[in-house]
Amino acid sequence: MKLITTTCVTVDGVMQGLGAADEDRRGGFERGGWQGPLWDGEAGAFLNEVYARADAFLFGRRTYEIFAGSWGAMAADPGDNVIAVALNSKPKYVASNTLTDPGWADTTVLSGDLAAAVGELKAKPGGELQVHGSGALIRWLLDHELVDEITLLIAPVILGQGRRLFADTGLDTVLEQVESRSTPSGITLQTYRPHGRPRYARADA
Repeated sequence: MKLITTTCVTVDGVMQGLGAADEDRRGGFERGGWQGPLWDGEAGAFLNEVYARADAFLFGRRTYEIFAGSWGAMAADPGDNVIAVALNSKPKYVASNTLTDPGWADTTVLSGDLAAAVGELKAKPGGELQVHGSGALIRWLLDHELVDEITLLIAPVILGQGRRLFADTGLDTVLEQVESRSTPSGITLQTYRPHGRPRYARADA
């Protein structure tokens, strides 16, 4: 399976608290709920297509608990909600050394040697192992060169505070663009493949 990350971010890279004002107030974050007013039908259709392609999902613990509390609550009656159907019908994996009893059906906890565990998942037949949210996990996967594609849904807003997808330090990586388009409300949909280390220009005297 290919490991695909999909993340909703602002122009300044913030991914914290996109859904609701009180979703994630860590670090005194006060600007939650920024995505909804900018969301449109084309962005929604794109995200539905992404989820519909998933063969399995990989989460960090915090995102897993948020998703389990919302999407997992729809397990008995997902209706025609594409995201709910995908999340409640596909295998889920959560990277955690502390979670012992996940409450969401069809969940496997990955602890110990995470790189080996993710490598085994990627070696399985199938299409896409998807990571949604899970910023700390995405940064770790990038640093260990385990990501095959990065999809960003970039909202046209600058928050000026909040946790960002990319840390101040990390592995430097060139990205090969696979797809780029924008929606009527100005959300840009960008898909990239990691493509090795950057080359840095020299200023010759």
